[in-house]
Amino acid sequence: MSVSTMSSLETIRTGVADLSSTPFRLSRRELVLVVAFWTLMAALTFGNRLLDPRQLGFQLTNPSAPLALAFISSYLWALLTPAVFWLSARFLADHRHRVVGAFLLLAVGFAIAIALGMIGEELRDVLMPFPVRRGGRGGGGGPPGYAWLRPWFLNDFIIYLGVLAAGLARAYSLRYRHQREESLRVAAQLRAQLAEARLDALRMQLDPHFLFNTLHAISSLVERDPRGVRRMISRLSELLRHTIEGPSEQEISLQQELDLLRRYLEIMEVRFQGKLEITMDVQERAMNALVPNLILQPIVENAIKHGVSKIEGMGRITLRARIEGSQVVLSVENNAPFAEAGISNLDGTGVGLRNTCARLSHLYGDDQSFDLRARDGGLTVAEIRLPYHTRADLRTSAVTSIA
Repeated sequence: MSVSTMSSLETIRTGVADLSSTPFRLSRRELVLVVAFWTLMAALTFGNRLLDPRQLGFQLTNPSAPLALAFISSYLWALLTPAVFWLSARFLADHRHRVVGAFLLLAVGFAIAIALGMIGEELRDVLMPFPVRRGGRGGGGGPPGYAWLRPWFLNDFIIYLGVLAAGLARAYSLRYRHQREESLRVAAQLRAQLAEARLDALRMQLDPHFLFNTLHAISSLVERDPRGVRRMISRLSELLRHTIEGPSEQEISLQQELDLLRRYLEIMEVRFQGKLEITMDVQERAMNALVPNLILQPIVENAIKHGVSKIEGMGRITLRARIEGSQVVLSVENNAPFAEAGISNLDGTGVGLRNTCARLSHLYGDDQSFDLRARDGGLTVAEIRLPYHTRADLRTSAVTSIA
């Protein structure tokens, strides 16, 4: 497993751990919803008390008391709701002490219910001072201590359980959503690393392929042209230095790509001993376009191997580059007839062109095309179409995304 992959997996574990230990705070929108909910509950409670025939006489003497009592009780719960939600999030985050946490939540619930029950009774004594309410908590008659035995706080405890259930549901939902977002983010990172690794593997297949063919060409000229062999070795060393020490970017400017290609072409010119003619027709505007690193060398090599090396007389290769709308069009022509090259489709080519197609697909998806076909006049042409962009465009996009 690579270091980057292990790092990504560690990021997943760290992210999940952080999410588990984070008490999720209520947003402003959630706080507004909490206040709105308890306001609605106060209105419903007030309406229920208005319809209660047992309080008809009191409503006639002090009609504002039920309204005040309902809203004070509901807004006390509105103040307590964020704290209960926080407790539920902490309980969900603590995996090691779930039993202790459950008992703690129940104890807190009983304490809140008793406190709110006592506050409610005091408010009723103040707002509803009827003789029938004498006798302590819970009202009504009965033997001494009977009022304390009645579960007068049960309604508030049930309300607490409802708020606690809502808090647990919210905490579960937020935790799931955060973990899902973290997993998607890391999965996207892993996919990008996998694509990068595939591109690197394809590039590493291209370089040895080119090296073996070049060494074979050098070995065939050792005795016939020692000076030319020394020149070929010099150009080959420059190409290998670029491969080993050069930029690691998948894309370089077309001007850099052409500079590398010229070194390869100089090797081929020495090999063919004056029987290879190279022509370049490149628009000035296209020089700054970004193209895949070492994308042209395998195409030119294919044109030489399957084209000009199989014909009598002078072999001619023409390389063109131009901008058409939003695309860069690169083409390599050779004067060997398409049928003589023995290639009817890309399946008949070597590893160089197949890997070239794979690199283009990985880098640009459906925004690229590669075509190998015959052209009028007995020519064979390989054409690449890529999205046109420059380093300046990449910098502008990066600044825009940051902003």
